[in-house]
Amino acid sequence: MSAPGGQAAATVTEVEVTPPRADFLRRFVQGDLGELRVIIAIVVIWAVFQIQEDRFLTSTNLTNLMLQMTGVALISIGVVLVLLLGEIDLSVGAVSGLCASVMAVLSVKHGWSPYTAIAAAVLAGTAIGFLHGMLFTRFGVPSFVITLAGLLAYQGAQLQVLGSTGTINITDEKVVGLTGTFYSDMFGWVLAIVAIAAFALISLNGRRKREAADLPSQPLATIVIRIVLVAAVTLGAVAVLNADRGVPLAVLILMGFALAFYYVTSRTRFGRHIFAVGGNAEAARRAGIHVDRVRVVVFMLASAMAAVGGLMLASRLLAVNQSSGSGDLLLLAIAAPVIAGTSLFGGRGSVWTAILGGLVIQSISNGMDLLALESSWKFMVTGAVLLAAVIIDALARRQRQAAGRV
Repeated sequence: MSAPGGQAAATVTEVEVTPPRADFLRRFVQGDLGELRVIIAIVVIWAVFQIQEDRFLTSTNLTNLMLQMTGVALISIGVVLVLLLGEIDLSVGAVSGLCASVMAVLSVKHGWSPYTAIAAAVLAGTAIGFLHGMLFTRFGVPSFVITLAGLLAYQGAQLQVLGSTGTINITDEKVVGLTGTFYSDMFGWVLAIVAIAAFALISLNGRRKREAADLPSQPLATIVIRIVLVAAVTLGAVAVLNADRGVPLAVLILMGFALAFYYVTSRTRFGRHIFAVGGNAEAARRAGIHVDRVRVVVFMLASAMAAVGGLMLASRLLAVNQSSGSGDLLLLAIAAPVIAGTSLFGGRGSVWTAILGGLVIQSISNGMDLLALESSWKFMVTGAVLLAAVIIDALARRQRQAAGRV
């Protein structure tokens, strides 16, 4: 009797033990290491454009690239939350333009203080998101239809807000300073050291807590390697920015929102509820999660982030006009997180995909601008990259299903 039991135990042991390389390859194929795939793509893209145009990796161009992606990446952070639910918001571009117009009109035409005007614009975006969430949850109208209607309606509202003026120039120092403020070299180095120390402390403390609770934890060597990589990237980024004009306030705003929403989605009960609803809404409801409330709040946050992104875009362009929030902004805001690994099927993704995907898209656009390629090529290349990312996501999902994972 002992022999069969021993054989069964041996069999179980053989199944559970997976070689590190095989496990790494499995996770890479199934999309668990999507960020690594995107980082490799960024390295390849940068190398190709640097070979074609030696100005691409200069500090001036990389600083401009970061400023160019800030507005879109902020909008994409809100889009990530909606995608985690398995829904979509087609109105974020129009909402960003409308809220930027509200800020400009209140500040320039009505003499409101910049802070009050900015707060009013963000509140307007939040109210729009509340409307979307209520229509979606109360009447069961698909989010695609609701936000598509919003896309049209908010463009008309923007024209109404701007009135006959059409274009409003922004000159207030506080608003312009959102993207026009740069900090000294010393400030950048101190900030980098503090950020690296905080990341190391959080990583090591998290491992200690998991070990104290007898939970599986990552090897210490893996955490040390991750800390070293984060330190290298952070110090390198600060060095590049300091070689130009210094660390921009816009980048700090972007990273601040990214860190805040990363904490919300990965360290709070509400964040776990978002993933649960996106993975299986009915199962989440039976588990006691208030599904409708989660959906309403997510749409409110998405529209609020669209407003924030619109304000940053207006600050950089020094004006708001009838075309603000239009063009390819919606495409880029949705494409960025999808390209970086956030699933269109819901339940899988990270806030960091908004930044990584935005960096991919903006790198392609920036590089083609330096090469003086026509705009038609930008759209075709961006569309091809988006299609490839969706195909990879679908294949990864198929691999997870074949392996018995959701």
